[in-house]
Amino acid sequence: MSRDNKALAEQGRPALRDRLRQLYHGRTPAALRLRLVGLVVDLLIIGFFVATPLIRHRPEFLWLDYTVAAIVLAEFVARMLASSNMLRLLRQPSTILDLFILATLLAPQWLENFGFLRILRLWSLSQRGLVWAQLRETRYRDWEDIGRALVNLLTFLLVVSGFVYTFFFMGRPGLEGYVEALYFTVATVTTTGFGDVTLPGIAGKLTSIAVMIIGISLFVRLAQAVFRPHKVTFSCPQCALQRHDPDAVHCKACGHLLKIPDDDE
Repeated sequence: MSRDNKALAEQGRPALRDRLRQLYHGRTPAALRLRLVGLVVDLLIIGFFVATPLIRHRPEFLWLDYTVAAIVLAEFVARMLASSNMLRLLRQPSTILDLFILATLLAPQWLENFGFLRILRLWSLSQRGLVWAQLRETRYRDWEDIGRALVNLLTFLLVVSGFVYTFFFMGRPGLEGYVEALYFTVATVTTTGFGDVTLPGIAGKLTSIAVMIIGISLFVRLAQAVFRPHKVTFSCPQCALQRHDPDAVHCKACGHLLKIPDDDE
């Protein structure tokens, strides 16, 4: 490569990173459109992950798998370039999880038994804050806690269903086996316990115990978010406490005078 080409390349890298930062972190219409498109693509990818146990034996599965891998890789590279601190971003749990999901996409046959962990991308997506940042600017901003609790519960149900299908119901391929795994997961998490579908052996009993303990904890968390007294999100200028009663005049943590705007202001 000539010196002129190297110089042009070096000049182009900062411009590309600045453009990506504007798109990923800016508030322009183009940035908002990109986030909306990215959210739709991510939801379609998660749908593919959910359907993976049902279509993994079809001949077109590998083509779909590698196509999704290319999309995930391109999005990951763009997110890294848009970051102001790549090392810090790489150390985040959601980023490590995305790398593992990418590995299962690039090597689906070697890591087939870990494919159910791809559903964790739903949790990873919820940790980026893009959706919640947009929600906070609407009249539904107080639904954030409910949304987060619902995403955590849904992710847990789908991951456990994939785990149960992979290690206990793989002998029942197709929709029947996956529905039985999902049915067992929901019945166990809700402690309904009909007993018509059970997991064999000590491993099955230990799995059931873990699902009940973690699942009921997530249900309680969701119930708390739905039924606890209504509070508004407003950062205290002095102590930064985020949650306050709608009619609060003073911060209950430090006593600082608050000026919480009404919903119609």
